[in-house]
Amino acid sequence: MKRWLTSLIAAGSLLLSGCASVMQSNVTAFHAWPADTAGKSFAFVPAKEQEGSLEYGAYAQLIRRQLLGVGLTEAPERQAAQLTVSFRYGMNTEQVVETRPAYDPFFYGPAPGWGRFGPYGFYGPFGPAYDPFWYGGPLQSTSYPVFLRRLQIGIANAADGKQLYDVVVDSDGRQAGLAAAMPYMVRAAFQDFPGPSGVTRHISIKIDKDGGYATATPAK
Repeated sequence: MKRWLTSLIAAGSLLLSGCASVMQSNVTAFHAWPADTAGKSFAFVPAKEQEGSLEYGAYAQLIRRQLLGVGLTEAPERQAAQLTVSFRYGMNTEQVVETRPAYDPFFYGPAPGWGRFGPYGFYGPFGPAYDPFWYGGPLQSTSYPVFLRRLQIGIANAADGKQLYDVVVDSDGRQAGLAAAMPYMVRAAFQDFPGPSGVTRHISIKIDKDGGYATATPAK
């Protein structure tokens, strides 16, 4: 798990913070979505611990917009709904340790050619900064938390409980704000709905200057 997480971070997924302009998520959906679902009505079915939660209500509103956008309608009451919608969300924290050489750029000098930027200096063309086989010097390690966010949404037939759509969205970031990431994760969950079944897609959503999302495309 640690090795996978470190590789994921090293791959450079852009984070929802600072100057980041893209929110990236891994989306995996399994579905048996019928062709005749257009116009069918839905209702949210919260778990017992979600009832009355303001956070749950805010996220339900985000999902509601997407459901209406794919052609479903909201039932006036739960008993009249043809489809039920449930969702869960959460966030875990992993500590990532990064180890790199503790180079001293002032070690090489002051002899000619061995200054900081001389040919054989640290930043020179023949210096250790450009030598992939140079392993000299001590190592230093730094650690930082990475927040792993997850959203799971399920849609089922209200009559018999048969599952029609189940999607899991995962994203990571250096910031602990689940609420800030949720609009992008919900948007990613319904990208090209219902999408391919059993395939993990990497969805990239551009964040506009006002903090909303602009466009969503599969990340290359």
